Amino acid sequence: MFELDLRSRKPIYEQLVDKMKELIINEVLKPDEQLPSVRQMAQQLTINPNTIQKAYRELETQGFIYSLKGKGSFVNPMDTGKDIDKILQVKQDLEKLLNEALYLGVSAEALHELVKSVEATKGGHGQDDSNDRNK
Repeated sequence: MFELDLRSRKPIYEQLVDKMKELIINEVLKPDEQLPSVRQMAQQLTINPNTIQKAYRELETQGFIYSLKGKGSFVNPMDTGKDIDKILQVKQDLEKLLNEALYLGVSAEALHELVKSVEATKGGHGQDDSNDRNK
């Protein structure tokens, strides 16, 4: 499914969380699709099952997956009404990163091109929000 960098300074469970989120956001993993069991994933990736369990717990906490006792873990369908707090947090984080990039000398044009590039690879699934703060 994906590869992890065992030599990275980033903990394995965080790498796993990031990869799973990427697969869910890019709709490689569809809503309500069952994820591999902890045991299966641990065997595939040859890592400790506790690491997989920790990643799954984190994904569940963040709302990307849900678990059914005795059945497994599944991709959580995204409910935009429920994700308003998450969207606001992402916008705040993005604003901080944009300010930092501008401070470091990245041009507004380069940032705009980056946004257009990301949007193109995502297929323009973003929402138009008239409350966005313009820089």
